[in-house]
Amino acid sequence: MKWKQQLLGLKAYQPGRTIEEVKKQFNLDHIVKLASNENPFGSSPKVLEALKKVDGSYALYPDGYATNLRYALAEFLKVKPEELVLGNGSDEIILMISRALLRPGLNTVMASHTFGQYKHNAVVDGAEVREVPLTEKAEHDLPAMLKAIDDNTSVVWLCSPNNPTGTYIPEKDLLAFLEKVPEDVLVVLDEAYYEYVVAEDYYEAISLTRQFNNLIVLRTFSKIYGLASFRVGYGVANASLLNTLDPVREPFNVNTLGQIATEEALKDQEFVESCRQKNREGLEQLYRFCEENNLSYFPSQTNFVLVDFKIDGDEVFQYLMSKGYIVRSGVPLNYPTSVRITIGSKEENDGLIEAMKQFLAEKKVAQ
Repeated sequence: MKWKQQLLGLKAYQPGRTIEEVKKQFNLDHIVKLASNENPFGSSPKVLEALKKVDGSYALYPDGYATNLRYALAEFLKVKPEELVLGNGSDEIILMISRALLRPGLNTVMASHTFGQYKHNAVVDGAEVREVPLTEKAEHDLPAMLKAIDDNTSVVWLCSPNNPTGTYIPEKDLLAFLEKVPEDVLVVLDEAYYEYVVAEDYYEAISLTRQFNNLIVLRTFSKIYGLASFRVGYGVANASLLNTLDPVREPFNVNTLGQIATEEALKDQEFVESCRQKNREGLEQLYRFCEENNLSYFPSQTNFVLVDFKIDGDEVFQYLMSKGYIVRSGVPLNYPTSVRITIGSKEENDGLIEAMKQFLAEKKVAQ
């Protein structure tokens, strides 16, 4: 086989353990999954009602332009329909950008501890990957990223709020950065957790796409909207940029049910606000636990928190899983002594905290 050389030894994405797998392994009746940053409160009841009314004619392809969703989303965001690109999750748009703009001889700049698909796709497309370490506060080092850009740089990736740290880029820092990036370099601003942000010095990214023609903003319905299984994400940028990018998009890439569900979800912003408030309350629960037990963490603008246990993250992960709580080990996230914990409901958080207290108590005895 004439494989691309860069594919040899490249690992496929490794999904987390399923609930059923963990139940069987540990002989448990109930599992709480707090590993993939999903919404513990589900999705808007309006979505479920809309799906019940679907006539069940699944033999036809979806609307390839996602017309109804596109116009509803454009109205909601106050943009033109042609300033939107829809994807099978924002993951697909990341792949599209990489396929369109990265190749051997070009490079791409990103943080060293950020969403792994930026690097994965760049490697597949044969581009040089330039990773810039985060600051001590786990924030993007924008001055260092600017220095990493040269004449062969094609794409710069900014994840704000960042996965897996939960940190964000303040408005003044982002503006200063964008003003200095060359116009022929695409800046991808990934805002998968945008709806969870409460920081006062956060920016309004959509308006920035009108100021900077080399900026695309990515968002998703997988997080606060609770529609991860439908796989719908979107990008916002100027129409000229998207006209050039769109031919890379797969035809019929957003499924019919996903289009219906997300259009309906947009109408229920009360649900979104309720989830945002409950999430902040849950974060405070986790913060108190960390402070009471002298565990360090990064203050988060997302629905997860990265907690440093100062021991092998895989060990923490395995212990909590045995107690019925699936979290994400920090080992594959480049934080080997940490775990990333999705914020659950108050009851789920209480149970997890109790399990973590048991772990700390047992470790203290063992030491």
